[in-house]
Amino acid sequence: MIDFSTVKALFFDFGGVLINLDKQRCLENLHNITGCDFSEMVSNYRQAGIFLRFEKGLATEQEFYAEVRRYSRYPVTDEQIRAAWNSFLLEVPGEKKQLLLALRKQFKVFMLSNTNVIHVNDGMSRSFDTNGYSRNDYFDKCYFSYEVHLAKPEPAIFDYVLKDSGFLPAECLFLDDGEMNIEMASGMGFQTCLVHPYEDLRPLFTPVLNG
Repeated sequence: MIDFSTVKALFFDFGGVLINLDKQRCLENLHNITGCDFSEMVSNYRQAGIFLRFEKGLATEQEFYAEVRRYSRYPVTDEQIRAAWNSFLLEVPGEKKQLLLALRKQFKVFMLSNTNVIHVNDGMSRSFDTNGYSRNDYFDKCYFSYEVHLAKPEPAIFDYVLKDSGFLPAECLFLDDGEMNIEMASGMGFQTCLVHPYEDLRPLFTPVLNG
């Protein structure tokens, strides 16, 4: 049970919590252009291999393309790789964007995401920088793994956001779709919520939005 009387800050994951994901479509598109099965490297929660290095900002976008191309059985362009990788991301439902705007009136609202520059440039812009709004209307700050060179569930990334945001763990509600991420945050004192695919988050916040 979440004790909203102590919550001052909300930390939302991006993929699987706010934006819907289609990992299988992404894997199929990567396979179609490369002839390679990347299923052991690509996950909804934490990547592996070049995908993890890219997610932690340890490989540039050009190095990412070059490494995927190295696996490929066929000639493949940067744009083909970029499009296939972006096909992982679907959409942020409108009700979730409205929820974020409502929550910002009562809480500090942050994003804490294991992600990469391609998904941020495409997915974040397409989802939040539209209809006269920008991501700054929805979030006080976004923490991206590729910018801080840390990734969930590493304890260091949670320490980083606590120090930077100035909140105590018990003052933070962390929402994520990865069980390992939730377990780590909970063990460090965060209040947590494990989010399921396509879950409507509005009922969770009914006590504070309708109270």
